[in-house]
Amino acid sequence: MKSIIKNLVLFAVLSAGLAFAQAQRFEFQHIVIIYQENRTPDNLFQGLCGPTRSLCPSPYDLQNFGIDNKGQTVQLIQVPLGSSHDPNHSHNAFVTMCDLDPTTNQCKMDGLGSGTCSTDTCSFEYVDPSDVTPYVTMAQQYGWANFMFQTNQGPSAPAHQFIFGGTSAPSASDDHSAVFVAENATGLGCLAPLNSVYDSISPQTAPREFGLINNPLGTFCFTRDTMATLLDGNNPPLTWKYYTPGVNNIWTAPNWIQDICEPNNTFTECTGLAWKNNVELKPANVLSDIGACNLRNVIWVIPTGQNSDHPGKDNTGGPSWVSSIVNSIGQSSCTDRVDGKDVTYWQDTAIFITWDDWGGWYDHEPPTLLSAPNQGQGDYQYGFRVPLVVVSAYTPMGYIDNRRHDVGSILRFVEHNFGIPEGALTFADQRATTDLTNFFDLERAPRTFSRISAPLGAEFFLNDKRPMEPPDTD
Repeated sequence: MKSIIKNLVLFAVLSAGLAFAQAQRFEFQHIVIIYQENRTPDNLFQGLCGPTRSLCPSPYDLQNFGIDNKGQTVQLIQVPLGSSHDPNHSHNAFVTMCDLDPTTNQCKMDGLGSGTCSTDTCSFEYVDPSDVTPYVTMAQQYGWANFMFQTNQGPSAPAHQFIFGGTSAPSASDDHSAVFVAENATGLGCLAPLNSVYDSISPQTAPREFGLINNPLGTFCFTRDTMATLLDGNNPPLTWKYYTPGVNNIWTAPNWIQDICEPNNTFTECTGLAWKNNVELKPANVLSDIGACNLRNVIWVIPTGQNSDHPGKDNTGGPSWVSSIVNSIGQSSCTDRVDGKDVTYWQDTAIFITWDDWGGWYDHEPPTLLSAPNQGQGDYQYGFRVPLVVVSAYTPMGYIDNRRHDVGSILRFVEHNFGIPEGALTFADQRATTDLTNFFDLERAPRTFSRISAPLGAEFFLNDKRPMEPPDTD
């Protein structure tokens, strides 16, 4: 009898181990990174609190008031998504809003005034929840991160470098020495005009910046690795695509990278095969590619200005735009052949929806700085909190994660999913402490997709004839 029990226990242990191993071997065939513009959780997701605010600050860590630079409590004011108020969100604005306490090395989060909206003082606002219902629905139905932070302490251009390659540094050695491009650049990476200036930061100058000058031409054509490097170098190679509204804007991260852009002799055009094959200059074509069963292994989706969530009366398409991508994947009849079985896009795609920077909006949660001032990475990492919504067939309904994440966590998930050593770039992916795997219960059966209701659908974006605007204006 004891022998039988012992064998049964051994069988149960082995079975559990086999189930665990099988779960760990599972990999998504597609990872979709949707990168929206300039919002914080306190600004964009007050709708998660419910009509009586009974769900805040627990389980959703959201606050509807802030503290100004006089120590006074300031109630957040409701505005429409299309409000034109646009607070400063430069690195210098981060320094002001953070109001660092040097004794604790922690932001006091009280660096803003409370007057009119002439400068940063319109930061104490939040978006009307009815304007962003699709976002709230996705967060409620799938996964929400209470503590997702942008990696960099600054605006869009360096933020897009971090999501694409884990750093905005000119080289790997610069990254390891904590030297980063810190602001939106006047140039365009490899295509930057002669004598353009990239305001950068180092432990020797922080919190002040120094000017990196594009002289000789091509100085801003960086040779460091990116996530695309890891995907291209995998055996067999993995496919990727970067959807962006035009080459000549600061949100097109691949144009900073020599091996992708391969600029012509005058540094006015990217000519590389990696550029031509993987950089798509019309974001709506992501919907066409999904419809044609041509979804790459990893994609980055950058919106047009009209669909970006950046402040502006015409920039209200973001919730519908993001929903159209999620719905197209969820309702797709396309399949991949996985372990001898046909698996639908919905069943083997992980979708990460996040925002590139805080946009100057108030948020009450202070970031964790990676080091003391002038002593390394903390002079530019981490930045303020941004929303993160995770959507997949394996994400439990209403899942709320309370670990502290950053953009490096997304890169670590890509590496983990495809069997690349986590931290392989040795940049933000190595410095991150999480890999977002907790958002996925791979031992459960895949959930049935329910369409996300939104004012506009995929057909609108596929047939939108408006001239594409850049995602941001600053």
